[in-house]
Amino acid sequence: MLKRRYIFLLLLPLALFSLFVGVADMTVQALLSGQSHAWELFWTSRLPRLMAILMAGAGLSVCGLIMQTLSRNRFVSPTTAGLFDCARLGVLLAIIVVPAASILLKAGFAMLVTLAGSMVFMSILATLKHRDPVFVPLVGMIFGGIVSAVTTFIALQLDLLQNIMGWMQGDFSSILNGHYELIYLSLPVLALIYFFANRFILIGLGEDFATNLGLAYKPTLFIGLLLISIMTAIVVVTVGAIPFLGLIVPNIVSLYLGDNIRLTLSHTALLGALLVLLCDIFGRLIIFPYEIPISLIMGVLGSMMFLWLLLRRYQHA
Repeated sequence: MLKRRYIFLLLLPLALFSLFVGVADMTVQALLSGQSHAWELFWTSRLPRLMAILMAGAGLSVCGLIMQTLSRNRFVSPTTAGLFDCARLGVLLAIIVVPAASILLKAGFAMLVTLAGSMVFMSILATLKHRDPVFVPLVGMIFGGIVSAVTTFIALQLDLLQNIMGWMQGDFSSILNGHYELIYLSLPVLALIYFFANRFILIGLGEDFATNLGLAYKPTLFIGLLLISIMTAIVVVTVGAIPFLGLIVPNIVSLYLGDNIRLTLSHTALLGALLVLLCDIFGRLIIFPYEIPISLIMGVLGSMMFLWLLLRRYQHA
């Protein structure tokens, strides 16, 4: 059901269709006839938006897969571990320290704070005696709520709340050529995740097991958290937060392909890109010529899928 070629065969025509969905008129005939305004729209807006959708969907889905492997919990993701909230705090600190901070500097601050937040979250997990699969993401969401409250308080005190509103929800409508290229850094991050995939599997088996097999547990865990933090920061700074994506996609893939990261990694990336693309097209068409932000659609869809996964777990317990 989830063979790569089937996902790709569905992804390709939808990607081509998305290029021609929008308020501004752009047709295949206009492109083939060489009309300058059509090609300008294609290069300036439509193609950058498509690339951002595909890479954000693939990146966040893979982040969720790695987080679930490292934490040994199927309900952990950037959403349920508070990483999006940490990334927004990092962006706020960048604005405070360097008011004219570039997008790269904002991403750097976001990555550092997200890395610190992921390490705090993993430390909390290490101290928990009650490791029920539902209890762990609850702790992460409480942690994210605290970070979000701190971010909002600081922003209100410094009259910067409006400055960080753009990173509170995912939205592809503002993606333009020259303002999204940072997301291409997700490609080498995905390559590194694939390179370390087998080691992350051993980390997920526990510290004692990994150490007995000769793996440096803490350095490898740090590498995993670092790659997750970089990917999350890149996506948040570029397009904003897309909730629940890293939670539901790895779980859907694991239902059919199991837990072998080497086997599921590419499927997770492709299915994540496909899901975000579908939601984005739906958001552009449902109230055309206006559009619904991707974070709202994924929030509704993701929360429903989260509840279904919870109910399914207890039904099969």
